[in-house]
Order: sequence, then C-alpha cells, then structure tokens
Amino acid sequence: MKLSTKGRYGLKAMYDLAIHFGDGPIALKNIAERQRISDHYLEQLVATLRKAGLVKSVRGAQGGYMLANEPKDITVGDIIRTLEGPLGPSECVLEDDPTMCHNADCCVTRIVWEKIRISISDVIDSITLQDMVDDYYKIKNKGNYMYYI
Repeated sequence: MKLSTKGRYGLKAMYDLAIHFGDGPIALKNIAERQRISDHYLEQLVATLRKAGLVKSVRGAQGGYMLANEPKDITVGDIIRTLEGPLGPSECVLEDDPTMCHNADCCVTRIVWEKIRISISDVIDSITLQDMVDDYYKIKNKGNYMYYI
C-alpha cells in the first residue's frame, strides 16, 4: 500500500505544526519552506485538514495555522484518513464501505487484505503527533553528549 503525496505531505505539515505547538499561528509559507512542499499544494491540504477540525486558522498579519488540539490528541491515523480516505489495500476491505464481490464468502485473499488493513490501522492509530515530536528530539539530540571531567 502506497500513500499519495496528500497523505505524506499532510503528515509532514501536521508534524511541523506539532513541533511549533504553543508558538502561535504558523504561516503556511514557513511550513512549506521547512518541509519543502509547494505553497499552493499545502494550502489545499490544510483546507481539508481545517474542514476536518484538525487545524484552525487565524486571520490577520500575524495569522496562520495551528493544531486544533494538542499533539498528543491527534493520531497519524486521523491525518491519513482525512487526506486519503478510508484505509484498505483492496476495495473489498475498505474501512467505511467495502465493495463486496461474489466471492467474498470464500475468498482467502480477502482475509489477507483484511489482516493488512487491521495491522496498518493499529499502527497509525497508535502513533500521535506528540510521539513524532518526541522522536524528533531524540534524533536531534542523538550524539550530543555532555562530558564532565
């Protein structure tokens, strides 16, 4: 299963907002530069995230976007589903509205696709933006040891 740029770039933008959570509204231009995403494309993604209630906008000269909730309360699954739609490696096992075929009752591959969907859902629903922020700081501080003599 491969995510589109919507899911990948949207997660990067939300991660950027999580890193700067509490700093006030962040201009999309700044996010776009830091994450190397087109301004225009980012506007489209953030509009979808705003409609879903994951981000909020602030108008004005010092305006921009910020997370609607704390990073610990937003999962990767929330973001991916908002931007990509219901999860499923095949139409027959989509989360919301699976398309049933005439072999659904005896299809062994359908069982495999369902297990894959469940596994992916379990993983992305267990990772919050706060987890990503924590991982960022672990990576950033890796190798920065303090030596005392």
